[in-house]
Amino acid sequence: MIDLERLGVHAASLDGVRERSSGGRRGWYVGGRLVMRQEDDEFVVVRSDREDRERLVQEHPETFSVPPPFESHRKVVVDLRRGEEAAALAAVTAAWELQRR
Repeated sequence: MIDLERLGVHAASLDGVRERSSGGRRGWYVGGRLVMRQEDDEFVVVRSDREDRERLVQEHPETFSVPPPFESHRKVVVDLRRGEEAAALAAVTAAWELQRR
């Protein structure tokens, strides 16, 4: 199980990341670019390049998925109920590195 608060604290600890809410959903951004966004109480979306996304899904299928609506986007979905926290934290850090460029 992954704690959204822990993910949010981690994201906010990364240089330049700011939290903001829209439509009742929390999101973390660096330079106005998405790092992570809460979808609902069970899932968050994390920015990812396609190669890393495929690797994450293969290595941690209980944590990451790419539902059909996200297939054409550079994002991976994190399952907060079943996921591995260390893998999710690493994905958030990788998203920050990708987006701060």
